[in-house]
Amino acid sequence: MFNWFKTTLLMAAIMALFGVIGAMIGGKTGMLLALVFGGAMNFFSYWFSDKMVLRMYNAQEVDETSSPYLYNMVRELARRAELPMPKVYIINEQQPNAFATGRNPQNAAVAATTGIIQMLSERELRGVMAHELAHVKHRDILISTISATMAGAISALANFAMFFGGRDEEGRPVNPLAGILVAILAPLAASLIQMAISRAREFEADRGGAEISGDPMALARALEKIHAYARGIPMYTAEAHPETAQMMIMNPLSGGGLAGLFSTHPRTEERVARLVAMAQGG
Repeated sequence: MFNWFKTTLLMAAIMALFGVIGAMIGGKTGMLLALVFGGAMNFFSYWFSDKMVLRMYNAQEVDETSSPYLYNMVRELARRAELPMPKVYIINEQQPNAFATGRNPQNAAVAATTGIIQMLSERELRGVMAHELAHVKHRDILISTISATMAGAISALANFAMFFGGRDEEGRPVNPLAGILVAILAPLAASLIQMAISRAREFEADRGGAEISGDPMALARALEKIHAYARGIPMYTAEAHPETAQMMIMNPLSGGGLAGLFSTHPRTEERVARLVAMAQGG
């Protein structure tokens, strides 16, 4: 129930951003048009954003025949978690990373990069996939997918405001400085909305994943390895679509600029410390 409240709050906050941007582009008419556009994007995000993100990363669906190692691992963990079997995807990226998507457990998917499959031991990879299934079980994958899609839409709308400007109700051109401010501040506001829910969500998925796998130390070691290698290996799709970074188990961006100032993930050291305490019965 609380996650549905968070989803509703997220949609409402982003709708408000659409309205503000629309008002700066075209006054009341622009605000109404932006709100209609935002409502349509909310509808689209709920039903189709998971497919769009998977297509964005060129994720390839696998099954028991094409990738028995990963597929059977996810199936065993899904049974332990008492979840429906999600679709399983592999992303051809050398950076070690993974994410879950889908609007509910009955329509969920988990994806892992070729890099993470090659780098982690079987025990560590089980910990990672259990973490992603915890996102599914907690029903918070919809939140991350919607926020990623909507943040991208807000950025596009803000860029439109900056480059093409707009007119007020009397037909006068909008102050170009206002367009520039919108282009800068609107994506930042969208990022702040994402961050408000992202860090706590990762801690909960770590805890839930450790419970599903029964092996907190495996996930702790996996996080340490991913943290050590991910920043040195670029993930080009994530660099082109930074709004999707908060969906990953580890921030895939290089950490420079705004990505470093507004991280969507908790510090790896704190995540590992919590898992170690959990393993020790703390």
